[in-house]
Amino acid sequence: MKYKRLISYLGSVLLSSALFSCTDLTETVYDQIVTENYYNTRQDVVRSAFRPFEHAFWSIGPRFTINEETSDQLGTWNRDGWWVDGQVWQRYHYHTWTIDDDIPEWSACFTGIMYASSVLDDFESLTAEQFNMSQEEFNSLAAQNRVLRAWFYIRLLDAYRNIPLAVSKDASKNSKGQVPPQEVFDFVEQELIESLDMLPTKEGSNGNGINQGQWNKAGAAALLVRLYLNAEKWIGTPMYDKCAEYARKIIDGEYGFYEVDPRWDAPFDWDNENCNEVIFGFPSSLGRSHWHYDNDVYWWCLPANAQFYFGSSSQGGFNPKYAAQPSRDVEGNLYNFTLGMPVYKFQKYPEDCRLKLYRNLGNSTREGMFLFGYLEYEENGVTKRVTSPSNGLDLYLRDQVGVFHGTPPGEVPENTTSDMMNGDHNSGWHFCKYPFYSDEDAGLREADYSEIRLAEIYYSLAECEFRSGNVEEAGKLLNQVRKRYYPAEKYSEYLYIPDGKVQLTENELLDEWGREFFAEGRRRTDLCRWNKFTTGTWWDKQPDADNHTDIFPLSRNTLGANPDLVQNPGYDDIAR
Repeated sequence: MKYKRLISYLGSVLLSSALFSCTDLTETVYDQIVTENYYNTRQDVVRSAFRPFEHAFWSIGPRFTINEETSDQLGTWNRDGWWVDGQVWQRYHYHTWTIDDDIPEWSACFTGIMYASSVLDDFESLTAEQFNMSQEEFNSLAAQNRVLRAWFYIRLLDAYRNIPLAVSKDASKNSKGQVPPQEVFDFVEQELIESLDMLPTKEGSNGNGINQGQWNKAGAAALLVRLYLNAEKWIGTPMYDKCAEYARKIIDGEYGFYEVDPRWDAPFDWDNENCNEVIFGFPSSLGRSHWHYDNDVYWWCLPANAQFYFGSSSQGGFNPKYAAQPSRDVEGNLYNFTLGMPVYKFQKYPEDCRLKLYRNLGNSTREGMFLFGYLEYEENGVTKRVTSPSNGLDLYLRDQVGVFHGTPPGEVPENTTSDMMNGDHNSGWHFCKYPFYSDEDAGLREADYSEIRLAEIYYSLAECEFRSGNVEEAGKLLNQVRKRYYPAEKYSEYLYIPDGKVQLTENELLDEWGREFFAEGRRRTDLCRWNKFTTGTWWDKQPDADNHTDIFPLSRNTLGANPDLVQNPGYDDIAR
């Protein structure tokens, strides 16, 4: 893929930058390659335009951390001494983080904004004619960075609400301190609407193909859907009508052909650049960039030693940071929380094909999404089981958190405590949203990262309809996606009214958001939008004392770097 080759090159010249002052984007030149002599060919312009995208792809890790660690579906508990780390993950879980905790979203997003703004500044001194480009192509490259910058700002609004507005490496054009959320919201809205007209419309009916990783009209419109869906939470003004307007345009094909794939895993599979459900994805491959297959995202969602089960030993082992929070206590009793209990929420519809045990089927195919029970594999004709790295005992993955240490299934260990400090490697179901193919499969680690799927647009429109009282219409929209998970002959049992008999309620809608976008780095956002993030109860998590934890604090280092910044309400400040 052409764009994958471009990303590979850009990744090899990754710049190491820090935003010492969040609004001072002045560049320091360390060599002779500056704006005046860098842009010599059309390819130089293209390389520059897409350089910020490599950082953007990397930055999905920080977002995954803050949106999943703090919410009701995933967790990082003590596993026989693994992942204690000064109890930082406990503080994420209990919403007791401090200004000294490393909450990486601020620096990740503002660094990306710096990259995109620098490109846009450079483009102001260039013309299309210099490089034998059409004005349309030149404008589209600029729009790529305007939309990417808006994507970062949407994340910052969600995480911090009160942020500076930086639009240039010329500090005089940026705010000195934070601006009201409404000002950032208006800026993002304008950038997306103006850029939408400059971007191409998706062509054909075979996915994004070689254009995977480039914003188009549907991608910009999808970010408007995200912006408007959360407007009431972020700026206090409901904008569900605007959200629905753009969602319908995407669904109706105004920006190109998209459709929900009949296979649930197609948007995540090795050839997903050909999937019509993917609106925007970051290109990935084994030999180049694959940030979702690295470290703090899906590579750390799997049991230690799972490489033997996958047949992927040459790719290295795993570090089990994340697993699904439990639905049952150590004695096997079902919890009664309204939130959380993600495995039980899937099991509410027992014939959901995602509930199958994940297995590689060969030829870059798989089935199932979860890892549970004993994980057995063949080695030299002998059946073996994946074992714990802490004691060598067979692992039995269960929908519980506790210290089991070889306790047979169904039996209760002596220690019946279940909390963030009492867990082991048997605790919690693991999951494979993206496939972990064997060393023999050509598709191993070739899946692009699906940042925006058409399913999100259907679910956003459904929420708008639900909030306006059109519950049956909301059910119809959700069913357009949900029907792929269940046997056709059981639709009447599993689909929402009017296509089936299941009643759609507010709690069920939030559960359904959780099922469809399980472990996709957005759960906190959805809980906040429904005012459940600080008020809800889930496993080992009581409601917060107030709602100041809806947003994160500015860190000590960030505050120290810019005296014009003001700490978010409810958090400790530094001495001024």
